[in-house]
Amino acid sequence: MSAEIRFRIHAREPFASGVEFGSTGPYERIVGAVDFAVDPDDPAYAMVVDLDLAPRNERGLVEFSTDLFMLRPVDLGRGNHRLLYDVNNRGNKRVLSYFNDAPISNDPKTVEHAGNGFLMRRGYSVVWSGWQGDLLPGNSRMTMRLPRAHGVRGPMRAEFIATDPGVRCFPLSSNDYTWSYPAVDADTAKATLTARPREAAPREPVPPEEWLYAAPDANGVMAPSATHCYLPSGFKPGWIYELVYEAADPHVLGLGFTGIRDLASFLLHSDADSDGEPNLLRQDGTRMEKAYAYGRSQCGRLLREFVYRGYNEDGEGRQVFSAIHPTVSGGGRVTLNYRFAQPGRFPRQHEDHLYPSDQFPFAYHETTDHHTDRTDGIMKRPETDPLVVHTQTASEYWERRGSLVHTDTRGDDLPEHEKVRVYLIAGAQHSALPGAEPAPGPHKHPSNPLQANPLMRSLLDAMDEWATHGTPPPDSAVPLRAEESSATAEAAAARFPNIPGVTAPAEPNRVFVQDHGPDMDVGIQSEEPPVEDRDREYAVLVSQVDADGNEVAGIRLPDVETPLATYTGWNLWPDESADGAMFSIIGSCFRLPATAEERRASGDARASIEERYRSRGHYVRAVAQAAQRLVDRRLLLQEDADAYVEQAASAPGFAQPG
Repeated sequence: MSAEIRFRIHAREPFASGVEFGSTGPYERIVGAVDFAVDPDDPAYAMVVDLDLAPRNERGLVEFSTDLFMLRPVDLGRGNHRLLYDVNNRGNKRVLSYFNDAPISNDPKTVEHAGNGFLMRRGYSVVWSGWQGDLLPGNSRMTMRLPRAHGVRGPMRAEFIATDPGVRCFPLSSNDYTWSYPAVDADTAKATLTARPREAAPREPVPPEEWLYAAPDANGVMAPSATHCYLPSGFKPGWIYELVYEAADPHVLGLGFTGIRDLASFLLHSDADSDGEPNLLRQDGTRMEKAYAYGRSQCGRLLREFVYRGYNEDGEGRQVFSAIHPTVSGGGRVTLNYRFAQPGRFPRQHEDHLYPSDQFPFAYHETTDHHTDRTDGIMKRPETDPLVVHTQTASEYWERRGSLVHTDTRGDDLPEHEKVRVYLIAGAQHSALPGAEPAPGPHKHPSNPLQANPLMRSLLDAMDEWATHGTPPPDSAVPLRAEESSATAEAAAARFPNIPGVTAPAEPNRVFVQDHGPDMDVGIQSEEPPVEDRDREYAVLVSQVDADGNEVAGIRLPDVETPLATYTGWNLWPDESADGAMFSIIGSCFRLPATAEERRASGDARASIEERYRSRGHYVRAVAQAAQRLVDRRLLLQEDADAYVEQAASAPGFAQPG
């Protein structure tokens, strides 16, 4: 592999004030950067779109760099000799929050940032690097410095949705942390801006004289800007505004994949970088024996695309990651190695519905698309494909086509893949952190606080056992047609109980065959907006629900097995917006009535807390039994089972003391 790798270390200092983490001991944090120089003619880089158009140095190599951050045991010999690569989410570090219950921080350094110390107690060396090359610096985000393919032009499609009234200006990327591809021409007549109240509604043209490329300057005065869309009359809340324009000089974003591959391979196999500096994860004969990767949401989609495109094989034919854990990715893959890609976007029922990250193949198995007769799958390289633990919440079934991970394109159950386990976290929403409460927002119902960190911890242990000793994790737990736990959204809505003011959606985020142009297979999107063939639809299913409206399939954590509320993976736009569409990947929480009298007065169909639990003590015992069943199935650690019981002892809603 014709690649040069050089490390630049900016800081190396104790982590968490040098506190000891069990038998692993203290940790240190290493902050720096990695410089790459690669040969674009090397077959290991042949798949990178537009790399041949990138500038080369005097030796014919293409140069780029990425941020680097590590947390590693001071004494590597006391660690578990495992590299855990956290695929950062839009530049943000997430693994400590979702395994260690730590507060979110992009610059972890304190004892508080270590949370409960789970990953450190286990002895992992945790690594982050930038991969999303269109991110702007700020908030300690992990970024990349990538070359651009100068002279390249092409169509670009932006989408803007305001959640509040009074919004008049958007960056073309729709957010303030992502690079916006500048418009080539400031003449709005050479672009097309449309508006529509809901995704399937006809596009209504916005006349070119009613908007312009502009943004407020430092004094709040509107000034020309090739990277902003300004609508003086304001963007209507909930409406979809779609701008198609000509852009130029895209970043070579596919190097994000090779940067991850080459860095992880180096840390596993090399003694020193191209300048002779020693490998940061080698010490006195200790080296990393295995590398695992964890990716949440966008990052889980990256891992699925990483494996699908063959990046889990390095330039010498070696496997990179022994096991990966994509979570809450649904059936999608990240759209990164494409010209003018926007890897931060992803399709939902209302927002970015036509973005191309959810197209066949969806499953890890090789299957045949019944619409196109094409056979393909995520896992098709047995020698280098990793073990996979794939977790997803109820939100992914409703909004992210999650059922297609474990069904064929008609919705029929697929057999268990020998290298893959898939788990639905019943009732959970896309993301919730410890201590979260049901919260209002720009959505109709309170958000869903059910969080699954305890399950993440047990599954990481199980994944390590699988990769190290060949001990398979628990069987997959997903909605199945064979068990009648899988249902159409319409059937699940029909069984959903009567809860005052609540109507369950009768449709998921549907998915159809899309046409993005004849060169999409080589990374060039030319059809904007893409053509969606509504006569060719893929089956999207959800879990059936019980009498409380809680999901019957998947792993039912004690919150769902012994409920005090109904938890859903869906929420809705407010009544006055988006015509009742689902609101992004936010779930809902509907507290159970406390008493029978309250239930009867409201017309709630669900049994009240006092009717199902004789006392608080009865409830605590039920939680303890539910938690122990999960411990017995290797889906919960004993320390987390104990925590569930402790929390149950102070749960709200009980009039009876014991």
